Amino acid sequence: MTELLPDSLLERIRSRAAGFDRKNEFFDDDLTELIDAGYLTAFVPRDLDGPGLTLIDVSRLQRRLASAAPATALAINMHLIWTGVARQLHDRGDSSLDFVLSGAAQGEIYAFGISEAGNDLVLVGSNSEARPDGEGGYSFYGTKIFTSLAPVWTVLGTMGLDSTSDDAPKVVYGFVRREDGGFTIKDDWDTVGMRATQSRTTVLEGAHASADAVVRRLAPGPNPDPLIFGISSNFQLLVASVYTGLAERALELAIDAAAKRTSKQNNNAPYSDDPVLRWRIADAWIALDAIPSQIERTASDIAEGVDHGSLWFPKLSAVKVRATETARSVVDQAIAVAGGGSYFSRSELGRLYRDVLAGMFHPSNSDAAHKAAANGLLGPIADD
Repeated sequence: MTELLPDSLLERIRSRAAGFDRKNEFFDDDLTELIDAGYLTAFVPRDLDGPGLTLIDVSRLQRRLASAAPATALAINMHLIWTGVARQLHDRGDSSLDFVLSGAAQGEIYAFGISEAGNDLVLVGSNSEARPDGEGGYSFYGTKIFTSLAPVWTVLGTMGLDSTSDDAPKVVYGFVRREDGGFTIKDDWDTVGMRATQSRTTVLEGAHASADAVVRRLAPGPNPDPLIFGISSNFQLLVASVYTGLAERALELAIDAAAKRTSKQNNNAPYSDDPVLRWRIADAWIALDAIPSQIERTASDIAEGVDHGSLWFPKLSAVKVRATETARSVVDQAIAVAGGGSYFSRSELGRLYRDVLAGMFHPSNSDAAHKAAANGLLGPIADD
């Protein structure tokens, strides 16, 4: 597994992260080296000549990558989510996304064109249009936000609502190719953190998915379809992995700062002897230590086909929310330990502080996760 992300490559990626952030540039150099290392084929199964890594394996790699460059890891996540979904379906005998795995093996870069402003239905409803072409294909119209990998994707997985077919409405999932056009990418990514992802707005203006690239037509609303479960499970667990890796790096930096800083009040003793800072570091470690095992236990349950029934989606959301909120807490503690130097933009901890804030914006957010858990445990409210 480490051959896909050796120490030497990780350190080169780490050395570039600050520059990409400062200049608000895409991580082209990182991507080139990750492609050369075979990183983007991680989920491709052995029977399709790939490494055949599991969701647990990829989670560990993404934590490792995020510890060096969170924005690079988060953007790569979107490619890995699609290939992870395809792998999950493949392992269950569903070949409908095998072309995604074959494409990844041949160098395709997949992006995630799902999120829409104001659409809290996320996967089971859409503000975008999916217009049938009469031959089984669809053209998509609408605005997608947070489209990571915007400068380089070759294939965009997206969705929209078919409201005109005889069996409408249907939420249509399909894949459109960059070379076929039918879209505009705005140069509008100027954010507080996660800047190198270049997750620009994509306006779909008739981007076309041929019949063989249309993978689902689903009734709007909650749906047990394996594609929906696959997207949710890979998205939530891999996002959780990225922010966990970020937090692990913040804790490393806090420990290093405590060892290097000294206190004049205490005869130049290192801050690592200060009981308050020791408590802060211990508190951060105690909170963070539980997260990787929760991610991996959930991934193992997916692989083993454990039936959590109506609590499956709440469990996935809970892991993501717990991981991102824990990461924010850990970074806060790390900054308190490191002191005022972390407030400068040149500080790695300062950058991690900005990057970790993005965790609250990925679905599911805390409010949605609590609602899903309550519905799973108590049943939905009659009016829902």
